[in-house]
Amino acid sequence: MTQVVLVVDMLRGFCEEGHALCVGPAARRIIPDIQALLDGAVVKGAPILFLCDRHAPDDREFQMFPPHCIDGTEEAEVIPELARYPGEIIPKRRYSGFYGTVLDSRLQELKPDKIVVCGVLTNICVLHTVADARNRNYQVEVPVDCVASVDEESHHWALQHMEKILGAKLK
Repeated sequence: MTQVVLVVDMLRGFCEEGHALCVGPAARRIIPDIQALLDGAVVKGAPILFLCDRHAPDDREFQMFPPHCIDGTEEAEVIPELARYPGEIIPKRRYSGFYGTVLDSRLQELKPDKIVVCGVLTNICVLHTVADARNRNYQVEVPVDCVASVDEESHHWALQHMEKILGAKLK
């Protein structure tokens, strides 16, 4: 079975203290599990795609959220713990990794049987990326120990939604 791993927003701006939208301890807790997932992907030869928030300084998203992950800043970099993994960076400006990016065409080239999605935030960018993948008829798996959100209630709601409404497999 051919699979592709999508790593969503495991960026310094979301995973390291001192940044406006830091997820906090929940993001730090999933790093070892994501490393194990990526180690397995490397052994299997599965492509790894890093979906990375990269905003313009005047992005309209900043009307809702504080400025974050501005293109060219440290915040927009993959965290050092994951940066060593071979993979392709796909910049994104919206919640879904599909919106306005090359992800759709890249997946059409790779022809995966399954997409594994991990990262942050479970209830925002992970959820919207999973929804768009399922709307494109991909089989999607979400390892629950490899996703995190700011609060447990929204995290669990998003997991349930992905499983019960979108048809993603929780692992």
